Amino acid sequence: MGKIIFYEDKNFQGRSYECSSECSDLHSHFSRCNSIRVDSGDWMVYERPNYMGYQYFLRRGDYPDYQRWMGFNDCVRSCRMIPAHQGSHKMMIYERPEFGGQMMELTDDCPSLHERFHWNDIYSCKVMDGYWIFYEHPNYRGRQYLMRPGEYRRFNEWGGMSSRVGSIKRITM
Repeated sequence: MGKIIFYEDKNFQGRSYECSSECSDLHSHFSRCNSIRVDSGDWMVYERPNYMGYQYFLRRGDYPDYQRWMGFNDCVRSCRMIPAHQGSHKMMIYERPEFGGQMMELTDDCPSLHERFHWNDIYSCKVMDGYWIFYEHPNYRGRQYLMRPGEYRRFNEWGGMSSRVGSIKRITM
């Protein structure tokens, strides 16, 4: 069971809302979010309702202002707890949409997609085991995208604005 607390103001001040499960629309609970406390669990918070817009991965800890979670603004409109996964991780990435072109298998973190595979883009993927995060830039920087088990035929299915992926990290306990 996870627990995350959203605060309207910086440094855990102002109106707050406590959440222990996924929520597709937080708008009725607070108008802005300037600080977050994660008491337990791993979470993805989203800039827009229905798990859309910028995504931010948060682990247990205190985030006294939105810059601490690499936020671009004070807008948080949905959240999703990431289930604990203790097993192996496996993902197939493809250089073309619809699982076309060259395929590579990943079972561990990849700090630079370009250095490892000489690719800068992923157009489709299949997540077999575990939860992963795609990062827009190498060394786990830039926009983040939660990759849950399943098939993603095109980059927009994981919320990507483009096919650019610089690094990939497993979510481990």
